[in-house]
Amino acid sequence: MSTVSNRQPFWAVLLAGGDGTRLHSLTLKIAGDSRPKQFCRIFGGKSLLTQTEERLEPLFRRDRTTFVVTRDHERYYGEDLGRTDPSRIIVQPQNRGTGVAIATALFRILQREANPFVAFFPCDHYYSNDDAFVSTIGSAMACAQDYPKSIILLGAEAHYPEIEYGWIEPGFAVRASGAMQLLRVNRFWEKPSLRKARALMSSGGLWNTFVTVGRASTFLELLRSRIPDVMLHIAAGVSRDDLEGAYRGVRPIDFSREVLTLLPHRLLAVRDVESGWADLGNPARVVDTLVRNRIEPAWLSEMQAMKQKSSGNTRSSEDRSVSQVLRHPIRDLTERQQS
Repeated sequence: MSTVSNRQPFWAVLLAGGDGTRLHSLTLKIAGDSRPKQFCRIFGGKSLLTQTEERLEPLFRRDRTTFVVTRDHERYYGEDLGRTDPSRIIVQPQNRGTGVAIATALFRILQREANPFVAFFPCDHYYSNDDAFVSTIGSAMACAQDYPKSIILLGAEAHYPEIEYGWIEPGFAVRASGAMQLLRVNRFWEKPSLRKARALMSSGGLWNTFVTVGRASTFLELLRSRIPDVMLHIAAGVSRDDLEGAYRGVRPIDFSREVLTLLPHRLLAVRDVESGWADLGNPARVVDTLVRNRIEPAWLSEMQAMKQKSSGNTRSSEDRSVSQVLRHPIRDLTERQQS
C-alpha cells in the first residue's frame, strides 16, 4: 500500500455553499434563524463547517485547504471563517449545485498549483470515529495516487435501505489490505426506489458519502465529458476573475446525478466500515443520529420534552411540528414509499 507522505501534496475543498432548506425548521429552533445547516452549531458547540475543518487538519496543510461558500450566506460563514485568509475562500455569486462548485474550485486551485490531487468534502456530515475517518481518507488519498485516472469515492457500509442517499454498487476488489478495500464500481445509483435500495443493501451496496478524491485533471476530464458548456463558462469566468458573469450563464449541476451516475467505469470506491458516517440531511435523520450516538444537546432535550407534552389529545401546531421532526427516518421513508 502506498503512503501519502513524501508524495504529491493534496488540496482539500470544503463544500459549504448549499442552502440546506430541508433543515431550516431545525436550524430555526437551534440558532433562531434559517441558516444553512453547515453553519449551525447542532451539537458540540461548533458549527458543522468548523467540525469538518478540524477533522481534516491531520491530513491537509492549511494553505491547501479551501472553502466554497455562497455570497448570500456571508452573515453566517463570517462567524466561522472570519480569521481565514480570503485567498482560501471561494465565494460563489449564487448556489449552482455541487458540479459548478467543484469546477470552480478546481480552476481556482489550478491557478496556484499544476495538476495536484484534490479531495472534496461536504460540510454537513457526522462521523462517530474521527480517527477511523482520518485513516480511511489517508487510504483513499494513497489509492488516488496509485490510480490517477480514476476518481476515488468513499463508500460507507449501509445499515438500512435509505432512499435519499446515492448508492455505490460495488464490483470486484482491486486491492485489499486489512479492513481497507478498494473496489470497482459496477453502477452508481442516485436516490433509488425503496425496492432497489433493499436489493443494493442485500448485495453489499455502499452509501455514497460524496467524499471524492482524485487528480485535478481527472476531475476536469469527467466534468468536461458531461457538461462541456458549463465548464467553458466557469473556466472563462475564473480566468477573468468574473464569477458573477460566469454564474449567470450556467445552469445548476448535480455532480452525483449528472457526472458520477453516468461514468461508473471511471470510479473506484474505498469501503468505510469504521468511521460511523451519517448525512445530516433532514431533521429526523439529525435526531436519529444524535440519539444513536448518545449525544443530547440542550435543544434536543427541550424537543423531546415537548414531544412528551404533545402526547395528549390536543396539540398545538408547534407540538405537531416537533413530533414530525422526531419521527424515525427509516420508518418515515418506508411509509412515504408505500403510500
